Amino acid sequence: MNAVILAVLVMVVLSLVRVSVVFALVVGALVGGLVGGLTLDQTLEAFNSGVGGGAQVALAYATLGAFAVAISRSGLPDMLANRLITMLGKEATAARQARVKTLLLTAILLVAIASQNVIPVHIAFIPVLIPPLLTLMNRLKLDRRAVACALTFGLTAPYMLLPVGFGAIFLNDILLANLNSAGTPFGLEITRGMVPMAMAIPVGGMAIGLLVALFFSYRGNREYADKELAAAPYQQDSTPAEPHLFGLVMSGVAIVAALGLQLYSGSMILGGLVGIGLLSLGGIFKWREADDLFTSGMRMMALIGFIMISASGFAEVMKSTGDIDTLVTGAFDIFGDNRGVAALVMLLVGLFITLGIGSSFSTIPIIAAIFVPLAMQFGFSPMATVALVGTAAALGDAGSPASDSTLGPTSGLNVDGQHDHIWDSVVPTFLHYNLPLIAFGWLAAMTL
Repeated sequence: MNAVILAVLVMVVLSLVRVSVVFALVVGALVGGLVGGLTLDQTLEAFNSGVGGGAQVALAYATLGAFAVAISRSGLPDMLANRLITMLGKEATAARQARVKTLLLTAILLVAIASQNVIPVHIAFIPVLIPPLLTLMNRLKLDRRAVACALTFGLTAPYMLLPVGFGAIFLNDILLANLNSAGTPFGLEITRGMVPMAMAIPVGGMAIGLLVALFFSYRGNREYADKELAAAPYQQDSTPAEPHLFGLVMSGVAIVAALGLQLYSGSMILGGLVGIGLLSLGGIFKWREADDLFTSGMRMMALIGFIMISASGFAEVMKSTGDIDTLVTGAFDIFGDNRGVAALVMLLVGLFITLGIGSSFSTIPIIAAIFVPLAMQFGFSPMATVALVGTAAALGDAGSPASDSTLGPTSGLNVDGQHDHIWDSVVPTFLHYNLPLIAFGWLAAMTL
């Protein structure tokens, strides 16, 4: 068996049976290297040389986590949540339940989108915002599957399209870097501006899936009992400061400065560090607390950071075996010149891998080394190659049992035990986002 295929299968099977993804990647790399003709020392040397490629991403995640913790200590997220709850509570007294449902879902969607770029706290806002709203949702008979779909869209679509916050990491630090690294031998050169343009069509498919979920699939009423809420799983490391005017102003300045520097420099690390510095000047935390702040941020983002580092090592081992070339030649022999079938198979392989890993960010280093040569062999344009690799990686993030994009919504919606993770979060998001992503990702690959 081809060493690359065997390594990916080992990694995915171990991930699916709930073995640590980091462990699965290391074992898969060892198996692939040994089967591919490398000695144990050569395999380890290739793995070690590759892990450095994920270090920048891991550091960006740690900085982003520290920035998120600093913002949470300002009291700004809690103030916004309380204002939203108060506003919707007043609206709910009126006899216009449809309007209140629309307002509630729109507000949740906007907050989820903002959590990826404007206030990059990722899923940390969900257990703060959602549990207090459950009583209101019960009164409105709002189907929580619709809420799960809104949350998951807000957690995934922005990083696929907008190059700020988590999008700066996904689009620039990971997708762009790995495409250019894998494409250099083939003369492929991707610029930063090409990536969001190529991903616009797949994200449009996700938007259609969201509309179907909200206005058709889960539009009807669903009964929930009013139960006592369990303790929220989100516990901050310290009590948030009482919001004060200067602190809130500095929080806004820090957010704008972090976003502006990201857009100007393309570096989340620089933007996050400047944002943290401005928050310190605003009295949100003291400089002597900076170590604790970074420790909290790293703890929040540690797993995905280590997965990224391991995935880079895995990809380097696959390149060192030389079996990627064999795989490309074999695929070309099987598909002939049928670009449509080749594009569909690549998308399905990406779905398979991401479902196992649970992170689209970690999938790119694995598939880029394989898909870029395939795309060049089949004559796909640079834009089509970006759409293929980006969509193949994003497939499965929504709809994976191990993904933050489904675990996060469940953590907030199931505090009263009435929201099943698999059937109310995983299955709805899988159907409404992965199927459109396959269709529109294939369309982008064939038309760009």
